[in-house]
Amino acid sequence: AALTVRFLTRRFIGEYGDMEFIYSHNLTVDGREILFHIWDVPNSQQAEEGSSEEKRIQWADSFVLVYSICDRASFNILPLKIQFIKATKEGQSQEKVPIVIVGNKRDLHHQRVVSSEEGRLLALSLDCGFYEVSAAE
Repeated sequence: AALTVRFLTRRFIGEYGDMEFIYSHNLTVDGREILFHIWDVPNSQQAEEGSSEEKRIQWADSFVLVYSICDRASFNILPLKIQFIKATKEGQSQEKVPIVIVGNKRDLHHQRVVSSEEGRLLALSLDCGFYEVSAAE
């Protein structure tokens, strides 16, 4: 949620509830107007794998999966999430689904438990993009 709000408003808010939201946002990219629809799902709600999770996957054209570099569990669930997304999305077509893995909280390097190299290697092994960011900065 912090990254979504940062993207939409350029402001940082540190505390969020456990709510699911869909946001719409216009942005000009390379001279073209792009309309983003962002379905922001808290980690606690991502844990369900069933019709609700499949509905979200079918709805989306691309995926940004965010983990905290200070939370090993948030990183460890990524491979299963990505495999589930690919099986659901790519099973219907031959097109590769765009997925980006984002390690958040880069500013909290003193609390880091997941190295940048681990994130890069996971993204490489799963054919995903990779970035490390700080929503706070």
